[in-house]
Amino acid sequence: MLRSVEQRRQGPVTGGDEDPRVTELRSAVARLRRRLAAHPGRFADRTIAEEELAALDAMAADGTPEIPRLRRSLLLIAGAIGSVSALAPDLAEVRRAVDLFGGPVRGQG
Repeated sequence: MLRSVEQRRQGPVTGGDEDPRVTELRSAVARLRRRLAAHPGRFADRTIAEEELAALDAMAADGTPEIPRLRRSLLLIAGAIGSVSALAPDLAEVRRAVDLFGGPVRGQG
């Protein structure tokens, strides 16, 4: 059976061995990336949002993202696109996916 590059990157076709939190994070990031790419508006921090979404995707693809790095990327993305109300629902999904890895880390900043 032929498999696409994306399927090879994700692992086995069954997907049974991937952490469900990672699966959720990858899905949420992919949705926000698509919505951001389709958004017609221009804003100054768009590149930052795109770079951090790519970083989140790369961390998730590795399978075991570092929680502090996830939260840092989420903060940068929220700061970059937080004022774009059309993207708010998708941003909230990414936040929920990041929260699956554990609650806010107290005392670290």
